[in-house]
Amino acid sequence: MKISSEFSKHALDYNTYNVIQNKVIEKLLSTVKHKPKNILDLGCGSGSVCKAIDWDYEHFTGVDFAPGMLELHPKSKKIESVYGDFNDEALFDNLLTYKYDYIFSASALQWANSLESVFASIKQLNAPVALAIFTSNTFRTLNETASISSLLRSADEVNELQKKYFNADFEILNYKLEFESTRDMFKYIKKSGVSGARKILSYKESKKLLNEYPLNYLEFEVAFIYTR
Repeated sequence: MKISSEFSKHALDYNTYNVIQNKVIEKLLSTVKHKPKNILDLGCGSGSVCKAIDWDYEHFTGVDFAPGMLELHPKSKKIESVYGDFNDEALFDNLLTYKYDYIFSASALQWANSLESVFASIKQLNAPVALAIFTSNTFRTLNETASISSLLRSADEVNELQKKYFNADFEILNYKLEFESTRDMFKYIKKSGVSGARKILSYKESKKLLNEYPLNYLEFEVAFIYTR
């Protein structure tokens, strides 16, 4: 398992809310050594993976369970946007009727109800993978300061599961995103989607966290699973 780190400083504006996710996509695409023609993206969102691909493909299928995100996804004769939830086995029954050269998932599978079930379903599609999953050391200091547990699986847990289904490389990257103020940091957490819409602190507890958080950055830990 390779561990590396990267430090980024960004002003808080619209384009920064997904800055870490975009770095994750850049890393995912760097692991692809050929140019697949028929691509599946699980948890495609508004199409960041699709937009980042710089080669000519024959067909791109993006799957997401948020209609509003699918409306923002790029559209063309080569691109198919599918409403579906990767927690639903019926989705994979449908996907099995297609043949994919590569399966991507960037920053979505951490919200799987059963990651093992999703891995098993992906395995049945019989295609190389490039997957990125946020893990439990994301927001580590924030969680420790607020005395709350992470919603995310540990990197070790993700690794043990993926080894059961993929003959793949496993790599951990740690990112830091710096902010001008703690208040800007909290705005990012709310709007970036990384927190999974979690709201378990009262106003008083949130104010206390705002005052006591010791860092000027947030930590992110991402597990990458990719076949060569």
